[in-house]
Amino acid sequence: MASPIPWHRLALRRLLQLDRPVQPATDEEVSAAAERNYRWNFTVNLLDGASFWFGLSFVSSSTIGPLFISKLTDSPLAIGALAVLAQGGWFLPQLFTANAVERLSRKKPVVVNLGFFLERLPMWLLIPAALLAPSSATLALLLFLLAFGMHMLGAGVVATAWQDLIARCFPVEKRGRFMGLTTFVGTGMGAIGAAVSAWLLRTYAFPLNFAYTFLIAAAGITLSWVFLALTREPAQPPRGERQNRRQFWESLRRIMARDHNFRRFLVARILLALGAMGQGFITVAAVRRWDVADSIVGGYTAALLLGQTAGTLVFGMLADRFGHKLSLELSGMATLSLFALAWLAPSPAWYYMVFFLLGLYLGAIVVSGILVVMEFSAPERRPTYVGLANTGVGVAGVLAPLLAVGIASISYDLLFAVSAAISLCSLILMRWWVQEPRYL
Repeated sequence: MASPIPWHRLALRRLLQLDRPVQPATDEEVSAAAERNYRWNFTVNLLDGASFWFGLSFVSSSTIGPLFISKLTDSPLAIGALAVLAQGGWFLPQLFTANAVERLSRKKPVVVNLGFFLERLPMWLLIPAALLAPSSATLALLLFLLAFGMHMLGAGVVATAWQDLIARCFPVEKRGRFMGLTTFVGTGMGAIGAAVSAWLLRTYAFPLNFAYTFLIAAAGITLSWVFLALTREPAQPPRGERQNRRQFWESLRRIMARDHNFRRFLVARILLALGAMGQGFITVAAVRRWDVADSIVGGYTAALLLGQTAGTLVFGMLADRFGHKLSLELSGMATLSLFALAWLAPSPAWYYMVFFLLGLYLGAIVVSGILVVMEFSAPERRPTYVGLANTGVGVAGVLAPLLAVGIASISYDLLFAVSAAISLCSLILMRWWVQEPRYL
């Protein structure tokens, strides 16, 4: 007699709809289903992205988050911890979920059902974190980092399934424009959100200004979940034999040994992530150097989102026409320029251009940093390639802020100079060492 399934595993199976039967489907049938539902999926995922980016602008890890932390402590370690969570939280878990995601015929239940608890609900803890600030700055800081960390790590757990869901729902020649237009609209909404956050920070006293800001962030990110849940996924049973953990890790070794272009891409992409190590300290550098007002930081957020709005639309169209490698090369140029400017800027007004260039970089990462990996592999190995690339970037995303904390304790100028130098190395390797995978 078979032993009964433990209740927690049974609940997880039902949450992920693992017992729901799936009819066999060929690649052509999946593509046909994606074409049939293209307009619907484009609309609901566009609304998902717009509301998500709008909400996220109210808790930007480059501006609002560091500003809130600066109200609670003078330690650069806290800023570094936020940067670790922001740059590594989404990337790090992906390789560890890839093998399980490959075996799923449906990716949507992971993204929607599991993502609600792991990614969306933690954002509501930011509000009490703000309200606790006057009575206990330490507790407020810990709760803020806990909530933000749960959100980012939760997003990372479902990220591999979400990226495979997007790949199933959108043909390769339409992914760039979808991601670009979605992020264009989303960051455009975020620019409006930045103006609202600047007004809130200026109008209301601390900590109510941050409580209202975080409330809008949580509401916007929760609303995006509603639209995401309306996605129509073309389900397809997994192919190939199920791999145990040892076989899966052995397959990673084979990929790295045989796929030379992918290995070169990983090196250049990891350097690009390391080159961005100083991004979490740009706001703090402006506050420390020129004592800029909170409302000015809201303006920096607007410049950041304006750059991201322009960058995602332009990079999305460029990627569909010329491939994603070009967009990543341009992002390397953006990081090189922004850190050189942050290093040499003679006044705080120059930092509007710094944040605009940072937005361009983030726009390229959102569009091409995600989508380019899907073109290195066959569909059945896509989650593994995505997980391998993004977890590698996540390791760099964790190490970079820790290294940045040590350099920032010496000098912000030195930090920006080192970031610019690493960005230059990444640009050179991406341009002349890596081949565009689409044309191979």
